[in-house]
Amino acid sequence: MKTGKKRWIQSGIALICSFAIVLSVFPVSADNDISSLENQASTLEDQLAGINEDILALSDEISGTQMQLEVLSGDMKRTEDELATAMENENQQYEDMKDRIKYMYEHGNATLLEMLFSAEDMADFLNKADFIENLSAYDRDALKVLQDIHQQIVDHRETLKAQQDSLNDLQSQLQSQQDSLQAKATATSTNLADVQNRLQKAREEEARRIAEEEARRAAAEAAAAETGSSASSGGSGSSGSSGGSVTTGGSISASADEVTLMAALLQCEALHDYNCMLAVATVIMNRVESSRFPNSIRGVIYASGQFSPTWTGKLDKVLSQGPSSLAVQVAQDAINGARLSSVADCYYFLYAPSTNRKGTVIGDNVFFQSW
Repeated sequence: MKTGKKRWIQSGIALICSFAIVLSVFPVSADNDISSLENQASTLEDQLAGINEDILALSDEISGTQMQLEVLSGDMKRTEDELATAMENENQQYEDMKDRIKYMYEHGNATLLEMLFSAEDMADFLNKADFIENLSAYDRDALKVLQDIHQQIVDHRETLKAQQDSLNDLQSQLQSQQDSLQAKATATSTNLADVQNRLQKAREEEARRIAEEEARRAAAEAAAAETGSSASSGGSGSSGSSGGSVTTGGSISASADEVTLMAALLQCEALHDYNCMLAVATVIMNRVESSRFPNSIRGVIYASGQFSPTWTGKLDKVLSQGPSSLAVQVAQDAINGARLSSVADCYYFLYAPSTNRKGTVIGDNVFFQSW
């Protein structure tokens, strides 16, 4: 009888231990779920970081395009002012020519005949006849020159307008891409938050399950110990537990071509005045000496999107004709170290009538330190 009771107790202990061992293998599935969620979270974090980098790159590109648009806007305003001046000159020349023609029509025959007949000899007669002919030719040629200038300015304005439209289209495309990336970043952030929330719940559930398993295991071991003690002691025993002026700056070495290139840009960007040109030259030299910009005059002038005459064709025209002697002098002085003190710390400028930016106005440009 005692032998049968002992076997029954031993069988019960074995069953309890087996049950505890079986329960201990259940966490494998939960661990796999947590691992999967962790992998998803890591992948989404990498995707979000990549999207944010793309957004930053696009923001820089949009900022650069906006800067080009502002520069073009200034050039467009300058061209409009030049066109208005050209039209006034053309109209004035036309009115003057009409007045001369009217006078000659009303009084000219007698006056011209008197002039011709007053000739002292044949040579004098021919000279006066040439003068009369040259007077009419002068009016025609002067008007033709003004009309050509007018047309050149109109063509330049059309070029600027086309470039402005192109930049506006690019700006719209970049903005659309940025909006799309921003929406993708928002969706990715939402998915990441959802996965992180599920991961947190899975970890909490896993911790709770482990705690419950440990409690069951401890209870099973305690029950087994108590049962074994009862069997060996006849049913009694104890249970256990377990536990403004010109100054001198730095000079640089420059080739004759660089001096000419810089002079041509000064002629495009500033009024024909020494200080106005030196202000622009100071900005160029400031950039050459700064680590943020190319370290050569050519590199600074032809940097992408910085000086509109380089891409509108205006600089090439001045180079083909040759810059003025004043522009060459200012360029050489700046290369030798001359600086305009009032803009000594400036790196940018715009055509003043085209912008509301604050800064130092010299001639028709406003100069400022940063964009």
